[in-house]
Amino acid sequence: MINVTVANFEAEVIADSHHIPVLVDFWAPWCGPCKVIGPLLEKLETEYAGRFKLVKIDSDQEQQIASAFGIRSIPTCVLLVGGKPVDGFMGALPEGQVKAFLDKHLPSEGELLAADEAGDAQALLAAGDTQAALNKLAEALHLDPANDDVRFDLVRLLIECNMVADAKQTLAPALAAIPRQIRFEALQQYLLAVEFVAADPRGIWEIAQFDALIAANKRDFDTRLAKARVLMIDGAWTAAMDELLEIIMRDKAWGDAAPRKTLVAILELLTPPKPKNTGADAGKAAGGIELLGKTVVEQDPQAQMVASYRRKLSMALN
Repeated sequence: MINVTVANFEAEVIADSHHIPVLVDFWAPWCGPCKVIGPLLEKLETEYAGRFKLVKIDSDQEQQIASAFGIRSIPTCVLLVGGKPVDGFMGALPEGQVKAFLDKHLPSEGELLAADEAGDAQALLAAGDTQAALNKLAEALHLDPANDDVRFDLVRLLIECNMVADAKQTLAPALAAIPRQIRFEALQQYLLAVEFVAADPRGIWEIAQFDALIAANKRDFDTRLAKARVLMIDGAWTAAMDELLEIIMRDKAWGDAAPRKTLVAILELLTPPKPKNTGADAGKAAGGIELLGKTVVEQDPQAQMVASYRRKLSMALN
């Protein structure tokens, strides 16, 4: 349990809620029911062993925060996930009702273990131990099969390791889901490119060989698409997108729109993860109440590049 003020609110509540659910207990020293619910919440924080974080805010001393949350009576408890309130309750509820409230929102032990495994995988990958990272991600997905983030990371790493059969098997449940997520469609297109380069004789061509054919026939879309897939697998993303745009500008529907689907896939694969606690909500509490001043967020170069090619694709399709 942590006592929170305006000075540490952003770090202890908003920022931490991106990693663990944070339960905020608004109370006051004179409040009788607060003296009942407070010790109960502290007991449950211990029992739940890291599944949520409890913070206490004296609503008399921290009126700015209480106002930001629209607190009208105490005790009031608000649960934050990902920097935003998701649910809450008022009054000194009995233990069973508080547990039911928590169980409705908190990750299971399996989900927490999976998150730990996934975090370890990213550290191993950064250290260059790809096989260990694969093992960690596979274990994380086993612990939490519904975790789409883990599934995406595992499939992508399997593709990059040229483990095509394993990648297809791991991707299959996501492709069968309704609605299908764009990022998993992107991985499917990535797999198609890998399989093309492995099976088609042009997979080992030099770029000059493609360029010679394209120079002779600007509308040789099959050669352009083959070139784009080779560039894609080589990691020459912008060159691949430029080639795909050339096809789209000349014939939007050619090849069952394979060039468009491939370009959209590349854009999805290159889109950086959304930064946590930044952007329009940076420096603000739940409900957009400014607490700690404005933050200027600069878009990173890769995000700018992706945005530029999204605009180019939009213009080509219109």
